[in-house]
Amino acid sequence: MLQSGLSIGALATQTNTNVPTIRYYEEIGLLPLAQRSANGRRYYRDADLKRLSFIKRCRDFGFPIEQVREMVKLFEDGDRSCIEVRNLAQTHLDTVRARLEEMRQLEASLMAFVASCDEACCQGVTRDCNIIEDLSAAAPAGLAAGQGCGAAPAKPEKRSKPVESAAFKQIRRT
Repeated sequence: MLQSGLSIGALATQTNTNVPTIRYYEEIGLLPLAQRSANGRRYYRDADLKRLSFIKRCRDFGFPIEQVREMVKLFEDGDRSCIEVRNLAQTHLDTVRARLEEMRQLEASLMAFVASCDEACCQGVTRDCNIIEDLSAAAPAGLAAGQGCGAAPAKPEKRSKPVESAAFKQIRRT
């Protein structure tokens, strides 16, 4: 139900967004600055509720802030071509598909880590652990930066050595 004069807390509750996020969206211009009462409290209009709901859904779908900014412009200007929205969605879909492929490669490498450990060392001590050895080794020569995961040629011990993807390196940095 749309209401006039929503407090920031009520707006947060109705959109399932937290208050600091609403303030951040105002700060970066995704939401217009709220109207203020005489005591300085923020109050939001029905249009703000609808706009924040739209922004929240875009973020739920993983659109980056800059694409959300473009989507909001299209949301606000109902006379522009729908193809512009479609193209933004297609660009994001392409990005998601690329990430999914990286994640599949990461999964394959992690499966190889686990299988290698199961076969050779999981009953031993960590100093003999294949996973620790593989993770501490330098990337194989000839692997271009940003290239995906995949099993490298087997070592003489007949265990495969997973190669790190860009996604795996990103996870490791955090």
